[in-house]
Amino acid sequence: MTLTGQQTWMKAGAAAVIASGVVLALGAHPATAGLTRMVADLVVWPPDGAQVMAAAETRVFAAISGGVLAGWGWALWLLAGEGMARMPDLTRRIWTGSVLVWFALDSAGSLAAGAPVNVLGNLGFLALLLGPLAGPGRAGRPA
Repeated sequence: MTLTGQQTWMKAGAAAVIASGVVLALGAHPATAGLTRMVADLVVWPPDGAQVMAAAETRVFAAISGGVLAGWGWALWLLAGEGMARMPDLTRRIWTGSVLVWFALDSAGSLAAGAPVNVLGNLGFLALLLGPLAGPGRAGRPA
C-alpha cells in the first residue's frame, strides 16, 4: 500500500475514533444522550432499553471519556497526516502502541463490567486502526 493509501485509511480510523468520542460525550446531558443510550443498549446486551444514562456519575464519565477519546482521535488524525509524511517509522510505533493500549484496557474493562459485546466492537476498531499498517508494504512504497 502506498503512503497516501495508508494515510487515507488511517484518517478514516481517526475520524471514527473522534465520532465515537462525540457520541459518548453527548451522553453527558439528558437532552443529547439519545444516541449514546442506543449504543449503550447495544453494548450492554441484550438490548432492552435499560441503559438510561441518568446517574450523574455516568454522565460525567461519559463526558470525560468522550473528550479523551475525541482528543486521541485528533492526535491520530495528525499522526496519519504530517506524522506519516515526516516520520513514518516513529508514527507507526506511536499509532500501534496507542491502539494496542486502548484495545487491551477497553476490552479488559468491558469484560470486567459484564459487557463482552463491546469487545466485538473493539475488534472492528482494531482492524480499522491497524489494517493500514498490516502486511509487507512499507509507507511510501507500493505494496
